[in-house]
Amino acid sequence: MDMTIPKGKARAWRAALLAAGAAVFLAGCQDNLQVRGNMPDEEVVAEIRPGVHGRDDIVEMLGSPSTISTFQDTTWYYVGQKTEQLAFLKPEVIERKVLAISFDESGLVGETKSYTLADGREIDPVGRETPTEGRDLTILQQLFGNIGRFPTETFQNQ
Repeated sequence: MDMTIPKGKARAWRAALLAAGAAVFLAGCQDNLQVRGNMPDEEVVAEIRPGVHGRDDIVEMLGSPSTISTFQDTTWYYVGQKTEQLAFLKPEVIERKVLAISFDESGLVGETKSYTLADGREIDPVGRETPTEGRDLTILQQLFGNIGRFPTETFQNQ
């Protein structure tokens, strides 16, 4: 029994396999767009009136804030961003919006500020380490450091 494939069919099979492989490869390179956070509609934000709307009104209009100011709850932040990732590469931030709503002492809106990706700043964290009290021990000092430190009678009476 002859199991050879005619040349014309072999070329067709190779072309089909090559096309299928290229399709799988290109599907892996598809853009992956992700939206995270709360990006309120600009029309709804434009309806917010300082001195008129309170916290309950804002929650009803925009939903819960992404975060609240740390020391006092006088500022609410709504943060959202869109990222795009190509295959295995690092995600790239395409759009970022931050809406800050400040409240006065009576709980009414004082002002609103909007920030975008262009308003962001790179920060350079300090690389120093805070020293801790005590000694730096090697692994051997840690393993054998307690040998002979305790009297044997402490363990014999138990």
